[in-house]
Amino acid sequence: MKRKGLFAIGATAIALVATGALLWRHFAPPPAIPTLPGLDDAQMQALYATPLTAPEGPLAVYHIGHSLVNRDMPAMLAQLAGDGHRYESQLGWGATLQSHWGDTPVNGFEQENAHPRFRPSREAVDSGDYDAIVLTEMVEIRDALRYFEPARYLAQFAQAARAGRPDARIYLYETWHPLTDPEGWLERLDADLPRYWEAGILRPALLQGPEGQRIHLIPAGQALAALVREVESRGGVGNVKTRRDLFSDDIHLNDLGNYFIALVHYAVLYGDSPEGLPFTLLRGDGTPALAPDPETARLMQDVAWRVVRASPLTGVAAATTP
Repeated sequence: MKRKGLFAIGATAIALVATGALLWRHFAPPPAIPTLPGLDDAQMQALYATPLTAPEGPLAVYHIGHSLVNRDMPAMLAQLAGDGHRYESQLGWGATLQSHWGDTPVNGFEQENAHPRFRPSREAVDSGDYDAIVLTEMVEIRDALRYFEPARYLAQFAQAARAGRPDARIYLYETWHPLTDPEGWLERLDADLPRYWEAGILRPALLQGPEGQRIHLIPAGQALAALVREVESRGGVGNVKTRRDLFSDDIHLNDLGNYFIALVHYAVLYGDSPEGLPFTLLRGDGTPALAPDPETARLMQDVAWRVVRASPLTGVAAATTP
């Protein structure tokens, strides 16, 4: 009986230690976001000093990402671009670039890629079949930086794409975080581009790649912030009254939001103004999307073009001043 009692006490102690370890892991602060070497301001300015030449015809585009890419936004982009634009994708649930590279499983792989536009990421990138490769990282972007080495995998995808096709254009798609973020949705969009998307991913990826090769930015988060500020300062425009009219929940876009992000992609990839493009489009499954009112569509097109031309990282020529 004595031995049994001691064994029970020992087992209880071990269980308490194990529980304590689990609780410590659960409540311990997350590790610091690593500070990676990357190109400095002068190097970035020199690298992006010359805009890209706008493509002469329709593009073949490959999208790598998750639900902030989704199936509808690339389909809307194709309709904006017109006949000849072709696209495929690989998606997942909150998928990381690390998982798309194949070093870890892609969450939700079967569900998110059960559509005719799916093509395996490594096959697609290596093929040389695409004029442009658009990649994005998971959100929360801070966790991506802590745990999943997005700069490394962005650099590897860029190198693989250019091995298959030296003139392929590589794009990092800047996304956003939930509307309910305690730091403030607009405040984080203002801060996260320079501190995370650029300093944490883009600049280190450029340093890891061959000298002089560029990766361009699709500033969707910045464009959303600009649109929301414009709409909310006016008390609403057409059928968008507040930021929530662009979303289906706290982070995923509805048809109106997807249309706007498709405009941003069009402006960057084609180096062309989206002003005057159609706004009555179809979703990826062929059903009619909710269309913005004409006044809303005009504002969306204007904001998308204005934001894209504001940053040399897009590769699009800035607006000329008279």
